Amino acid sequence: MSNRLNVAPNDLSAFWMPFTANRQFKQQPRMLVAAKDMHYTTADGRKVLDGTAGLWCVNAGHCRPKITEAIQRQAAELDYAPAFQMGHPLAFELANRLVDVAPEGMDHVFFTNSGSESVDTALKIALAYQRVKGEGSRTRLIGRERGYHGVNFGGISVGGIVTNRKMFGTLLTGVDHMPHTHLPGKNAFTKGEPEHGGDLADELERIVTLHDASTIAAVIVEPVAGSTGVLIPPKGYLQRLRDICTKHGILLIFDEVITGFGRLGTPFAADYFSVIPDIITTAKGVSNGVIPMGAVFVKKEIHDAFMAGPEHMIEFFHGYTYSGNPIASAAAIATLDTYKEEGLLTRGAELAPYWEEALHSLKDAPNVIDIRNIGLVGAIELKPIDGQPTKRAFSAFVKAFEKGCLIRTTGDIIALSPPLIIEKGQIDELVDCIRDVLKAID
Repeated sequence: MSNRLNVAPNDLSAFWMPFTANRQFKQQPRMLVAAKDMHYTTADGRKVLDGTAGLWCVNAGHCRPKITEAIQRQAAELDYAPAFQMGHPLAFELANRLVDVAPEGMDHVFFTNSGSESVDTALKIALAYQRVKGEGSRTRLIGRERGYHGVNFGGISVGGIVTNRKMFGTLLTGVDHMPHTHLPGKNAFTKGEPEHGGDLADELERIVTLHDASTIAAVIVEPVAGSTGVLIPPKGYLQRLRDICTKHGILLIFDEVITGFGRLGTPFAADYFSVIPDIITTAKGVSNGVIPMGAVFVKKEIHDAFMAGPEHMIEFFHGYTYSGNPIASAAAIATLDTYKEEGLLTRGAELAPYWEEALHSLKDAPNVIDIRNIGLVGAIELKPIDGQPTKRAFSAFVKAFEKGCLIRTTGDIIALSPPLIIEKGQIDELVDCIRDVLKAID
């Protein structure tokens, strides 16, 4: 290990950390200096079991040789190539490879650099598509309460997490929200898809009646809402949304930044639920989190609607300096190779029953009020401390790190999404760590 990695920075003040309690962190830093497979290594040499795949993204585990070697080779051969009016072979190869694993009908890929960019790209594609096909009055976007769609203005406008929205003004106009599907009074401690709440999809019909379908361009939802605390769709809910959107000519966008690339035991959540949207947003697992990259999948009819007019003219005025970056493309191709060789896009289905029983063994742990799971993702909801929301879960996060396990918290919910290479013994280790933590905190 490089000595440079073991030297603590002499000043932590310059870095304004994202989504972090900066003052608390800088008083008691949690520094990671290396990683391999299922574990991080801390600055003081401890191994920490990764229960969150980094930030839902390191699906194949850390520092996998094929990905590392691909990055090294590409950096020495072609470091950067412009994506505007120019190309390089790897971006086209990657797009073909992604289409091969995408749900049926998703035939074209637009490259971005993050989930936030993928969401804003998808929203722009939806609005522009309605215009190019002669329905320019369709400008309204529909999101969902408690939805998370990244941090750019489009994403927080259609998103529904209050703390992500409240400081930033009016955001985009012409946005409405469906209710969330979390019904703890009816669905607490459900294993898999909840029985109750499928009829909440009919709220979309109410919104259509309010605004008229001719004004609505698209609906965007996470098939499984991740960052808000793992909210799993009730049985029949997503199919009902699909039916309503089809009936009214509204595009359906699945935000699969978290659920894409094996998280549910299928390549995409669209496969798991057998519901095919019109657009899918991805990022995170597309490159195993190693280099920033995202990809937006669209159906052929959406792509082809733009391919009109003079051939020398730009069809869609949108893109990024780093769209399809050569090194990111190499990393993503190697990631897909790793997924394929190790069967990781479906491995979650094999482990899901064991994962489910392990998580639900925590039902009687102190302050646990709900447990939810699907595929290799789960949530343990804790009773909030009166007058101090989020404190109990944050205390669990800090204590778990001290005990050698990385978990993620959102509100008073522990969210778990380990790398897809996790073994049953490591599932036991993670759950035992959480059990001990819940016993140790107030």
